Amino acid sequence: MYIDHPASYTDYYELTMAQGYFLSGMHQKRASFDYFFRKVPFDGGYVVYAGLKELIETIKHLRFSKEEMEYLVKEGFTDKFITYLKTFEFRGNIWSAKEGEIVFPNEPVLRVEGNLLETQLIETLLLNVLNFQSLIATKAARIKYAAGENSTVLDFGLRRAQGLAGIHATRAAMIGGFDGTSNVYSAQRFSIPAGGTMAHSWIQSFGDELTAFRTYCEHYPDSAHLLVDTYDTLGSGIPNAITVAKELREKGHELKGIRLDSGDLAYFSRQSRKMLDDAGFKNVKIAASNQLDERVIASLKTQKAPIDTFGVGTRLVTGDNSPALDGVYKLNSVNDEPTLKISENIEKITLPGKKKIYRYLNADGTFYGDAVLLDHETLLERMHHPTFPAKKSNLNGRTYEELLGQVIINGKEMYDLPEVDKIVEYKKERFAKLHPEYKRFDNPHIYKVGISTRLMETRDNLLNTLKP
Repeated sequence: MYIDHPASYTDYYELTMAQGYFLSGMHQKRASFDYFFRKVPFDGGYVVYAGLKELIETIKHLRFSKEEMEYLVKEGFTDKFITYLKTFEFRGNIWSAKEGEIVFPNEPVLRVEGNLLETQLIETLLLNVLNFQSLIATKAARIKYAAGENSTVLDFGLRRAQGLAGIHATRAAMIGGFDGTSNVYSAQRFSIPAGGTMAHSWIQSFGDELTAFRTYCEHYPDSAHLLVDTYDTLGSGIPNAITVAKELREKGHELKGIRLDSGDLAYFSRQSRKMLDDAGFKNVKIAASNQLDERVIASLKTQKAPIDTFGVGTRLVTGDNSPALDGVYKLNSVNDEPTLKISENIEKITLPGKKKIYRYLNADGTFYGDAVLLDHETLLERMHHPTFPAKKSNLNGRTYEELLGQVIINGKEMYDLPEVDKIVEYKKERFAKLHPEYKRFDNPHIYKVGISTRLMETRDNLLNTLKP
C-alpha cells in the first residue's frame, strides 16, 4: 500500500528548495542524506524500525500529476521548473536496515543517494512514514513484552487514532508484536488477522442482557465473546454468560470468551475466572480492555490477573507519553565531499560523509553494540563515544553484522520487500537477541553506539575548518 498523490505529500519548502536548486543549476549535484533519530521514545532502550515497505512503494510511484502541476502554477512556480517535473521520478539509491530491525539513537538506519533535487524532495514523506510507524511499532513491542508471549494482544485503536494514521498504526502494531486488530481496513490491506467482540450498544438495544447474549450466540455459536460489564459484571454479566455457555454446549458449541471493559480488571478477572471454572468452563478465555498500556498490563501481570487477551487502543495508536519520534533527515555529503551541520549542542552536530553500521555481537550471538563508520572502512579495532571520544570500546575479536543493505538502485527496487508476516518474524528474531536490561521500562540500560576513529577525525577536521 502506498500513499496516493505522493508528490504533494510534502512540505512547501521542499518544493521551493527543489525549484531553487533547479534554477541555480545545482539540481544535478550528487547528494547523500541520512535518516536517524536522537532519542528513544517512552524513556525506553530501543526502537523497532518500521515503515520501510510503505516508504519504498510510495517513492516508486512518486510522479507529478496534472492536478499537482496546475496547483504549482497557481502558486507561482516557473514554467521551466514545471516542465522539468513532468518527467520527474526518483532515480537515486536507498540503503536501509531491514524493517523490523532493533535500532538505536544517532545511527543512520537509512541513507538516500541521488541528485540534490530528488534526495531533498522526499524528505518530508520519508520522515512522516518512518517516524510514525517506528514510534507505534516500538510502543507495541513494549506492550507485547509486558503481556508476554503466552498472552494475546489486539489493536483496538482505530476509533481513537489521529485520522488516517490509524491505518499505518495497525500495520506498525503488528510489526511490534501484536497478534491481530479490530481495524478491518488495515487487516484487509496488510493481511492481518481481524477480530472483535461486541459493543455495549448491542446489549443495550435488547430488552435484557440475557436475550442480547443469546441472540449474538445464535449468529456466532463458534466464535462468541460476550461483553459482561454493561450492567453488573459479577451480578448479571458472568451469570448470564454462563447460562448461554451451557445452552451452547448442549447444542455442541462452546463459548469462546468474555470481555471486561471497566472497573478493577485484576479483581473482576479473578472473580470471573473462578465463576467460570466452578461452572465447568475453564476453556472460556477472558479478554480485557479500557485504557491499557505496557505499565497497566505489567501491573495486571504482577497481580496475577488471569487475563488471556488484552485489547489496546488509545495509548497504542497515539504513542501515549511520546507522541512523536524525533527522526531527522540530514545531508552528509555533496559531490562526495563530506558535509556537516554545526550546533551549539554537541549532540546535535551531525556525522559527515557516507556511512554504514556494523553491529557487534557477544559470544552467544546477542547484541553488544553498534559502530558507525565511513562507507569505505572495513575492520575496526575500537569505537569511540560520539560526544565523549575518550570513552572507547574495544572491538577486537568480536564478530559483526552489517546492518544497511541496498534497497533501491537507480530508482529500481532491488528485490520484493517482505510483507508484514515476514517482518514480524524478523522482529521477533532480532528482539530475542537484545538483553533484558535494554527492554525494562524503568532506567533501561543504554545501548552502545560508537563511531570509528576515521569518522571522528573527519568530523573534527570539518568542525575546525568550518568554525570562524
